[in-house]
Amino acid sequence: MSFKTIKLSEEQNKYFQDINVKQTWLVITEPWCGDAAQSLPFFNKLASSSENIELKIVLRDENPELMDSFLTYGSRSIPKLIILDKYLEVVNHWGPRSKAATKVVDDYVQKHDKIDEQLKTDLQLWYNKNKGEAIIVEMQDLVLCEKNSEFI
Repeated sequence: MSFKTIKLSEEQNKYFQDINVKQTWLVITEPWCGDAAQSLPFFNKLASSSENIELKIVLRDENPELMDSFLTYGSRSIPKLIILDKYLEVVNHWGPRSKAATKVVDDYVQKHDKIDEQLKTDLQLWYNKNKGEAIIVEMQDLVLCEKNSEFI
């Protein structure tokens, strides 16, 4: 999905436009990552919607110490989005995929006891059908703003 084809609802667009808390979204990723290919365009779109969100991307393999601070069940799974406040303190993180996409993977692995090409195909089909909605909704819950006042 490209930046130009991502469509936010009026409500979603307004939500991110109205963010009035400065923050940095730091994404740990690598160019070969399939989940990153699905989520990065949405991070970019959402960050571009707000003058208070700065999006930065770093490569996992060039930043092992940073990556090791955000492991998923002991694994260097990417992408990882880290939300930093204006003091560059970590206030939240997300990844490597939405809860709904994680359920697709977990259910498949539980049924087939493996990760294979069919799972990758099934996950891609799920991403195509979902059109980033799960990512957008989860970002609304994580982002720094007055609506999520526990982060201020």
